[in-house]
Amino acid sequence: MFNKENRTEKFKDAETIIGGSIKVKGNFHGQGNIVIEGCLEGSLKTNANLFIGEKAKIVANIEAQDAIINGEVYGQIKIKKYLSLGASAKIFGDIQYEEISVEKGAIINGQLIVKQENEASKRKEHSKPEEEQEELIEEKE
Repeated sequence: MFNKENRTEKFKDAETIIGGSIKVKGNFHGQGNIVIEGCLEGSLKTNANLFIGEKAKIVANIEAQDAIINGEVYGQIKIKKYLSLGASAKIFGDIQYEEISVEKGAIINGQLIVKQENEASKRKEHSKPEEEQEELIEEKE
């Protein structure tokens, strides 16, 4: 997860950088960190971290591990872990995430969907012996 000290540290080794004066149409699929300061239309998917700058404008569905968004996004956003929306963020679409922080001033026009615990965890919980499940029920009462 990001914290205030290492937010920008994660992006020093960015694999892809789209500068402020760049406008791109296309589908981006990568393994490394991505920084976007310009405009992107298409789709964006990375198995790493994503940073979207204040003046960036994205018209795309987005998938990433962790993300910091400060610009405009028109499309669905799926973040596997942590999403940080800055004060200048404007989101027009549904957002799926595990953890989120939203600064005052951010605009969200869509649904916020908390990613459910993964299926393996659910199956493990349901496969506990009856005695353990009864103990859990008694603890809750």
